[in-house]
Amino acid sequence: MSRIGNQPITLPAKVEVAISGGEITVKGPLGSLSRRVAEGVTVEKSGDTLVCKVERPESRALHGTTRALLANMVRGVSQGFEKKLSLVGVGYRAQAQGDKLNLSLGFSHPVVHMMPKGVKAETPVQTEILVKGIDKQAVGQVAAEIRAYRPPEPYKGKGVRYADERVVIKETKKK
Repeated sequence: MSRIGNQPITLPAKVEVAISGGEITVKGPLGSLSRRVAEGVTVEKSGDTLVCKVERPESRALHGTTRALLANMVRGVSQGFEKKLSLVGVGYRAQAQGDKLNLSLGFSHPVVHMMPKGVKAETPVQTEILVKGIDKQAVGQVAAEIRAYRPPEPYKGKGVRYADERVVIKETKKK
């Protein structure tokens, strides 16, 4: 039995939930998200809480997952999600222009990353990137795609890294 799946999700003020035939829509001040609930798991709304329940024993594996996805939807439309990336290296820069992110990562050409709908990028400093959005999965995916252009290398630590990431520097070869 899932311990996470049994916990109720408390809905903050200004967040509305609509349940209709396996489809859940969560609306809040930042936007709205909808998701199809896995078969065998039901979601019930009582007052300002959501509770996930298992219908069949085969569906127990999706109990905690469904609850976590719904909790992330509620948090996303009320607070939003954010990933912070930092650029380490001489001449590594980033500049956000609308739905484009221009990156200078030491290649012979500039790298232009198009932002998907619902995800925004901000550059408060040339060496920092803030990826923001209401969908946790989309924000994490975009941050991973940006990091994949130039992941941190282990000898000097140059590259794009998450702000809380620790890169272990290797010792260079001795003569």
